Amino acid sequence: MKKTKSCSLVVSLMLFFVTCTFAQKPAPAPVITYRNPVIAGDFADPSVIRVGNVYYAVGTSSEWGPAYPMYTSKNLVNWEYIGPVFLDMPDWTMGSFWAPEFFYRNNTYYIYYTARRKSDQKSFIGVASTKDLKKGFKDHGIIIEWTNEAIDAFVVEDKGKLFITWKAYGLDKGKDIELLGAELSADGLKMVGQEFSLIKADAAGWEGGGAEGQTIFKRGNYWYMLYSGNACCGEKCDYQVGMARAEKLQGPWKKFSGNPVLFGDDTWKCPGHGTVVVTPDKRYFYLHHAYSGSDFTFGGRQGVLSELVWDETTQWPAFRYGKTTPAQAESPSNILAIDQADFSVNYEKDSLQIPWVYDVKYQKPSYSIEGDALRITANEHQPVSNFLGVVVKKGNYDFTAQIGVLEDLNQNIVVYGDSENALGFGVREGQIELWQIKDGEYKVLNKQDIPDKYKIIDLKLNSRFGRFYEFSWGVKGQKVDSASPVKMEASWLPRWDRAPRVGINVSGKKQGKSDIRSVQMKYN
Repeated sequence: MKKTKSCSLVVSLMLFFVTCTFAQKPAPAPVITYRNPVIAGDFADPSVIRVGNVYYAVGTSSEWGPAYPMYTSKNLVNWEYIGPVFLDMPDWTMGSFWAPEFFYRNNTYYIYYTARRKSDQKSFIGVASTKDLKKGFKDHGIIIEWTNEAIDAFVVEDKGKLFITWKAYGLDKGKDIELLGAELSADGLKMVGQEFSLIKADAAGWEGGGAEGQTIFKRGNYWYMLYSGNACCGEKCDYQVGMARAEKLQGPWKKFSGNPVLFGDDTWKCPGHGTVVVTPDKRYFYLHHAYSGSDFTFGGRQGVLSELVWDETTQWPAFRYGKTTPAQAESPSNILAIDQADFSVNYEKDSLQIPWVYDVKYQKPSYSIEGDALRITANEHQPVSNFLGVVVKKGNYDFTAQIGVLEDLNQNIVVYGDSENALGFGVREGQIELWQIKDGEYKVLNKQDIPDKYKIIDLKLNSRFGRFYEFSWGVKGQKVDSASPVKMEASWLPRWDRAPRVGINVSGKKQGKSDIRSVQMKYN
């Protein structure tokens, strides 16, 4: 009996210590994640570099000025807008500000960019540089003029020499689309070497729409390339990503047998055209673009992040979360993502500078903050030429502008696709008007009278998925019985390679200045 009690005591003590040991074992650290997009809104063809422990990214601005928005981040997840590459457009350009390539060498930042030339409307590659991003870039003009088009530059250093690569023959009949390369001068400002071929697009396969948007990087004994194929843009896009590798930059390049390695799904559509960047702890990330499955072309091609992992046996990488862009993934750092999309500016007391954009088809709008209001100079008989807009981060939002009513000017909130496709809602000669410009034709869709006693009006826009709009107006602190909202759908607004912007403008039969008291954007 005593022996049984003794054994029971020992067993109980053992169970106690085992239980305590397990109880005291620290829980595993929680995995910090991020959600795509990491750079929300229309930010196509992103190029990213790491300088020390700081990342910089730049993207396509298409027909919007200022050209090429730049962002900075310390973790690849939280990005802060730092300004455009060009406040004023390079003299040789007229639009199509596509696919800028960030590069850093010898304490100098370079941007190799695609733009359309004024003289012949052909797209070629230019270069600009700066020692200080805060002081802007100096343009050095065209660096590659190649047949009918040269786009999508990517620059790499190999054994102390610089090389530039680009997409060629996209507009040349009877020639296969091809990625070419050539050596650059030591200062990176001139092409000095003979061109060489990297890969040709396979017209019979998934690359039938072409090959472009290449990013090239070195690991071990191989150079690796991610490149994009098929249709990049619009509601019929079918963009996908392939891989290739070579032992020498000049080739021969071998395409991966499992191409394409990244394609679209219902969450993120038509992924492609980005840059691979390596973190200090040797993780490989591909910052690229894709359309949101909910907002699609109404939200534009947004900046998304996908991680690459390596098969050390085959020496080929693969995307960590499969062949589609992850909705949520393990973060490159232990810092949580922050959403800072909303803004509100009351010009009576706030000094916040909104990063306005404008249509480069027109001259840069003249505007200033005077007398506690935003004053945009109106142009005669040009209803949208002085539009100031913002990049829309999400399709569900409320945009509001408070205006002082002016007798001779029409002040509007505007959803803007391009100069011939826009939707506006504003005050005009004692009335609230909803109007559109569709395929270049101006048309008033709805009118409401406003009493003379109302001198300050709130113009409001509610957007759902960037496609369904409800316009309304009111007077702060007062109930207005006649202010019934107007609803409509505008599926015709997105342009082929860009999403609509939302903003404000002023027009009239004679010149004048707007009286905009406040502007607010709130995402839902």
